[in-house]
Amino acid sequence: MSLFALFAGKGPSGFGYGSTAEQVTEGLSLSGKTILITGCNSGLGHEALRVLALRGATVVGTARSLEKAKAACASVNGKTLPFACELADPASVRACVAAIYAAGIRLDAIICNAGIMALPKLEQAYGLELQFFTNHIGHFILVTGLLDLLTDDGRVVMLSSAGHNLAPKGGIDFDNLAGDKGYRDWTQYGQSKMANLLFAKELSRRFAGTKKTANAVHPGVIQTNLGRHMNPVMQFVFGLSDKIALKSIAQGAATEVYVAVHPAAAGMTGKYFADCNIAKSRGDADNAETARKLWEVSEQIVAKLP
Repeated sequence: MSLFALFAGKGPSGFGYGSTAEQVTEGLSLSGKTILITGCNSGLGHEALRVLALRGATVVGTARSLEKAKAACASVNGKTLPFACELADPASVRACVAAIYAAGIRLDAIICNAGIMALPKLEQAYGLELQFFTNHIGHFILVTGLLDLLTDDGRVVMLSSAGHNLAPKGGIDFDNLAGDKGYRDWTQYGQSKMANLLFAKELSRRFAGTKKTANAVHPGVIQTNLGRHMNPVMQFVFGLSDKIALKSIAQGAATEVYVAVHPAAAGMTGKYFADCNIAKSRGDADNAETARKLWEVSEQIVAKLP
């Protein structure tokens, strides 16, 4: 536990900075619930997989390869179902959707946990900057493909980040989604996390009139392999600060798990959560016009993919 967590308080939910995924689900029975989580093979995704299965849920765990998904699912106690879902490969995402349909699975929650961060140089997939494509477009294909499988009160949880504050002015630079008009690792990462947040907001609006919900969460700053692309200086700083301020993986997984399954979060939608409580996002994250445009542009992108 970090030193900061020892002194951090709790919010209205009864949980806070130092709460763990096990603590926010203590006493809950998730028997009969089925929850999908992307990036189940490491870090926050694996901890969420473990805790949700521990509480009795059937957890659909996806990873970049079926081998990784199977290994992750086999490493925890409980009922799990492994699937391959490489978010940077549209064919893989579509195959995952098709396989879940074929298995006759109904989903009580979808946790979009997987992602990449701060690539040191511009990389692209299908003509788009890779962080935007992986973190947003891949999840856009997955979630929109699975919407018909959501239960009547199903929940969608997007793992955004306080890093959305690093996004360019206006939130999304629609004229530079390829990144070739200027690339900055943290700016492009921030844009992808802003996209996750805007997607949750727009999906929530599209759920209007139903009991389905969509929210975005900031997990906290955690030292996981998500930071493997950081330059050596940043890796040193993160390593040095680990015992002072960084959350543990158990603490980092708490918010996404809380929003996905806790009874107190039922009915909450279109929100941004941090430390298991509603938090304030950057102002332009609430711009409905930008969110609608992102959805429309994303649909256009997906329609052109092989």
